Amino acid sequence: MTSVNVTTTKNTVTVNEGDSTVVTVTTAGPQGAKGLELDETSKVDGSVIYYDSSSDTFKADNTTTKLTLVDGGNF
Repeated sequence: MTSVNVTTTKNTVTVNEGDSTVVTVTTAGPQGAKGLELDETSKVDGSVIYYDSSSDTFKADNTTTKLTLVDGGNF
């Protein structure tokens, strides 16, 4: 008889079987990039990603593009 008991509240796995058995247990981690919020809702061709401290977000939009960056400009 084979039985596998998984108790999620205690994070334990109990396997009762006569033969050797390999049991792999994984827990899903956080999805996506850690600590990086990207607002790309206004992106256009050539958008440059920049950090906006007022919203604590990285942005890619239509106001900061590779065409708006010039020699000596503020970026």
